[in-house]
Amino acid sequence: MVDLDANLGLEGIDPKRIPVHVACVMDGNGRWAKKRGLPRTAGHTAGEEALMDTINGALEVGVKWLTVYAFSTENWKRPPDEVRFLMRFNESLLVRRRDELHAKGVRIRFTGRRDWRVPRRLLRRIDESVELTRGNRLMTLTIAFNYGGRAEIVDAVASMIADGVQASKVSEKIIRSHMYFPDMPDPDLVIRTSGEYRISNFLLWELAYSELVFSDVLWPDFRRRHLFGAIREYQSRDRRYGGLEV
Repeated sequence: MVDLDANLGLEGIDPKRIPVHVACVMDGNGRWAKKRGLPRTAGHTAGEEALMDTINGALEVGVKWLTVYAFSTENWKRPPDEVRFLMRFNESLLVRRRDELHAKGVRIRFTGRRDWRVPRRLLRRIDESVELTRGNRLMTLTIAFNYGGRAEIVDAVASMIADGVQASKVSEKIIRSHMYFPDMPDPDLVIRTSGEYRISNFLLWELAYSELVFSDVLWPDFRRRHLFGAIREYQSRDRRYGGLEV
């Protein structure tokens, strides 16, 4: 567990070694609400401020790709009222925030399955947000929604079969080309909040060599200073990718 609570701003961060891609598992909304005697949905609402401050912090420090885990393929198992709230909340969040993100030069993307369970109104808002911000390049914000790492690999295999890829031709390069976003760089840094030490089916293919930082901060309390602390921790590590220093 890494203590990310020090309020040091950008102090101690090497601007030449900023992770290109940071991914976040935004965990702890329910526990945050329970500690305050509030319904779980209040934790999701409070998480919006954490998300926006993290996005702004990523822009400030120069992160080019930020991916956040908003709703997993397993989250459909939650109580129906909570699932309905999350569908409405994510729709309204897009309507409220997409113009602001567009003005900041953020490209919005969604990764995950577009199946019958996702309301059509939400899919329309997703498409509108993607189209609005398509030309932006200051940072790419990818929202993993109805996403599962295993589901992505299954879909990649199905796509390869549909394309007639022969078994003898299967390689890491071919598999990657059939993932949801082949142009997305693998995460350099993955942050999980709330004190849990799990990947939870997030970007299983992509995080093979990612640096993992776990924090006990509940997501609604997460702010850019915690992001900066995770980046300092990332910069303190020796990334050898299976090799040895010479």
